[in-house]
Amino acid sequence: MKKLLALFAFSFFGLCTQLTAQDFSIGPKLGVSQGNISVSNGEYESGSSKLGYHIGAFVRMGGNALYLQPEVLYVNTGGEITKTNGADEQKFEASFNRLDIPVMLGFKLGNIFRIQGGPVGSFLLNSKFSEELQSDPMPDYKKSTLGYQAGIGLDIANMIIDLKYEGSLSKQAESIAGLETDQRQNQLILSLGLRLF
Repeated sequence: MKKLLALFAFSFFGLCTQLTAQDFSIGPKLGVSQGNISVSNGEYESGSSKLGYHIGAFVRMGGNALYLQPEVLYVNTGGEITKTNGADEQKFEASFNRLDIPVMLGFKLGNIFRIQGGPVGSFLLNSKFSEELQSDPMPDYKKSTLGYQAGIGLDIANMIIDLKYEGSLSKQAESIAGLETDQRQNQLILSLGLRLF
C-alpha cells in the first residue's frame, strides 16, 4: 500500500511540475459529508449513513483550463453496520478520525464551472465501534487505505465550492467479530474553500 501511495504521489508531483503556474491559490477548506460503510457479507450489511465533517487546507495550481489541487484534511466520518440474525437485528455504529490527502486533477469549463477527479490517501488516526460488540473481536481497521474522489465544482469570487463522491479502492477492514467481510467507506462530500491569494 505504501508503495502504491508513493507511486501516486510521484506521478502527480511530476504532473504538477509540468503545469504552467499561471494560477496559484492557497487557503483553508471545510465542509460536511454523508458517509456509509459498504459491507459484503450475508450476516452483516450496510446501515444508515453518518453525518461527518472535514477541515484543512488546499493548494491549486495550473493554467486556464487544467489544474491540480492537492488537499490535506482532518476528517471525521463513519457509518452504521447492521447484523441480522433471524428476526433480530442489531445496529453497530463505526466512527473514524482520519487524515485524508486527495489530489484532484480538474478541468475548468469557463470561469465558474469545474469537473475534477483523482486519488485520495486516507490515514486512520483512531476509530471507535459500538460498545455492544466490545466482547467480540473488534474490526481490524487498516491504518492506510487508497480511494478515489470525483465531482464538480464552482469558483465564485474567492470561494471554491466542491461536491464530490468518494469511493474506496481497498478494503477498510476484512472481518467483524471473526467473520470475514469486505468493508469499504463511501462518502458524499460538500466543501467550501477560501482563496487567500
